[in-house]
Amino acid sequence: MILESTITCPHCAHKTKETMPTDACLFFFECSACKTMLKPKQGDCCVFCSYGDVPCPSIQDARDSGQSQSSHCC
Repeated sequence: MILESTITCPHCAHKTKETMPTDACLFFFECSACKTMLKPKQGDCCVFCSYGDVPCPSIQDARDSGQSQSSHCC
């Protein structure tokens, strides 16, 4: 499992590498460059699934086990 993801701000394109929690989802993330508060896109469970280059651990687990990703979201 990969626990680091690079979040790209959709407003200013700033990139930051973050460690993902394994016991919870991150619903809000403030861009350190433009201070925009990011929220998950509709249908996504967290900011990592919406703006990260690696999905959250819950989705990684579901994908690796062949289960439906939507039913195993944070």
